[in-house]
Amino acid sequence: MEPQYKTVGVVGAGAMGRGIAQIAAQAGSRVVLFDSQIMATSQALKDITAQWDKLLGKGRLQAEQVASYTKALAAGNTLADLAACDLVIEAVVERMDVKRALFAELEAVVPDTTILATNTSSLSVTAMAAKLRRPERLAGLHFFNPVPVMKVVEVIAGLKTDPSVCAGLCTYSRQMGHTPVQAQDTPGFIVNHAGRGYGTEALRIVSEGIADFATIDRILKDQAGFKLGPFELMDLTALDVSHPVMESIYHQYFEEARYRPSVITAQRLAGGVLGRKTGEGFYRYVDGTMQTPAEPAIPQVENLPPVWVSPRASRRSELLQLLKDLGAKIETGASASPQALMIVAPLGFDITTVAVVERLDPARTIGIDLLIDDAATKRRVLATNPATRTDMRDAAHALFARDGKAVSVIRDSGGFVTQRVVATIVNIASDICQQGICSPKDLETAVTLGLGYPLGPLAMGDRYGPTNVLEVLFNMQTVYGDQRYRPSPWLRRRGAIGLSLMHLEE
Repeated sequence: MEPQYKTVGVVGAGAMGRGIAQIAAQAGSRVVLFDSQIMATSQALKDITAQWDKLLGKGRLQAEQVASYTKALAAGNTLADLAACDLVIEAVVERMDVKRALFAELEAVVPDTTILATNTSSLSVTAMAAKLRRPERLAGLHFFNPVPVMKVVEVIAGLKTDPSVCAGLCTYSRQMGHTPVQAQDTPGFIVNHAGRGYGTEALRIVSEGIADFATIDRILKDQAGFKLGPFELMDLTALDVSHPVMESIYHQYFEEARYRPSVITAQRLAGGVLGRKTGEGFYRYVDGTMQTPAEPAIPQVENLPPVWVSPRASRRSELLQLLKDLGAKIETGASASPQALMIVAPLGFDITTVAVVERLDPARTIGIDLLIDDAATKRRVLATNPATRTDMRDAAHALFARDGKAVSVIRDSGGFVTQRVVATIVNIASDICQQGICSPKDLETAVTLGLGYPLGPLAMGDRYGPTNVLEVLFNMQTVYGDQRYRPSPWLRRRGAIGLSLMHLEE
């Protein structure tokens, strides 16, 4: 099959440019790679051919394929060498002035039929095209690093982009072995926009003294199934990349509360504590290996108190069965005896508020997070309040760890770690759908492929219940009085009538 674009130019020979050039050649195009630094171009060509040789050695490519790809790849000495290209993709530094100047130069070199594409991750495609003679031929084509491995690409239409340009880029993306998702030209597009909830909410939880970095990472991996915790992920991407994205999206959305960055990452960025590449981030790294603090030991409690469960607890029947399976002595009266450990399971509310509203003794009240079915998790999360007695905390920890499942005990939390993070992710995704930035289907595809979440954010809302997510958000908004937790209208409508989030498109 003939490629959509027979000759493709790539400007910028860094990691992104090299990756784009590699998969374009593999799609059957003749590729001209140009960088203003000639040595960068020659090194990039060596790196690309080395990748092909490696794939050949692993049996993933045939010798004839490597020879064909190598023959199709050439270096450009000047921008004029791109004059015969059907498509030119820029992958230069993420600065609007640099990209605008480059496209102005390209317009003077390439014919009017050449499609222009920017690999920007956060800059406005519309603003980039505004001063071009033919803005309708410029679109965003945002790949993720490493390009050959990350199989999703965002195709972004600027305000004046011709629809046929995006259609052609989608076709070509598939020919390169990638999955295209289409987005409107909005801050962060799909992936960087949808990804705001994971790290920023985790940072807020740390800033409130609820749990440390390692505990939050453990909870989100073991309870919700994320491959990497938010702080492991920020260490991997490095704060000199992730913090500016946080600030950029926040400011581009005119200080929208949902996207508010954290002083924690700003301070660490200023101090050069960036993550793996500097040997120290939220974790320390010795010879590239992350140093993880040990988990707190399970308390040794000889005589466990009887347990009473609040009538308002979420998943109350499941909680009672769990306690029975753990061998707890369960009280069934309308109120707890003076010796009983009192268990509550709220959605969105902190344990202090629940104890006050339900008129429980806060010294003996402990919360458990049951947003997710206990059988589906590898960790239980308990929460104390400021008045919880040490003996009651230790008793609850020892009881819920009896069957060998890991237990984390955190301080008073509005909504628990998983509740807060999941609700924020689902809410931001719902707002993306509300704005019409992309289709729900493309949103799910972009997030699962681009961010590696265990579920797309809308599927996450389905699994844990739209009404449960809404309850967490409404209660968090009540507790904090903060607009960052206001539910999206898109989510409110679906949650109110109990419809599936995943399969609805407007």
